[in-house]
Parts: sequence; C-alpha cells; structure tokens
Amino acid sequence: MTTEPQRFHIVLAPEHVENSGGAPVENSAVRSAVVEATGETGASGYPRYAGDGIVADIDPRTRTIEAVLVDGSELDYGLTARVAS
Repeated sequence: MTTEPQRFHIVLAPEHVENSGGAPVENSAVRSAVVEATGETGASGYPRYAGDGIVADIDPRTRTIEAVLVDGSELDYGLTARVAS
C-alpha cells in the first residue's frame, strides 16, 4: 500500500499579479486540473501525475512540481504551476 497522494489539484497562474491583496494564487488561475497518479516515474525521478491535458512530476512529500507539460508543451513564459492548497 502506498502512502503517496493519488491526486493533486494543479493551478496555472501568472508569476506576478499586481494588486492581489494577498489573495491565494488560485484566485488568479488561468487554468486548473486535477491530476492523478499514473504509476510511472518521470524523468525528474518523481512520481508522474496526469489529467486534463497536464502531465506533471510531483514530489509528493513537499508538493513541489518538478516538471510539467501542458497540452504536450512546456509551460508558457510568465506562468507558474503550483499545487493548490
């Protein structure tokens, strides 16, 4: 039995949002997806999760996204991918 999370909610948001007033990054998200464990390990060495056009290698202990593809391409410049809290 694995203790690693089987799914994460990922949000894609601009790296910088003016006048956010300290609001969570989820409020400025341009896209989000729930990704589920694939059972594979990505090139980064972390478990791979996929769903809704997003494939991500995520460190389940720290909830850090180590690698991400969106619709088969690298993340657009100026966007950041984060695991939603």
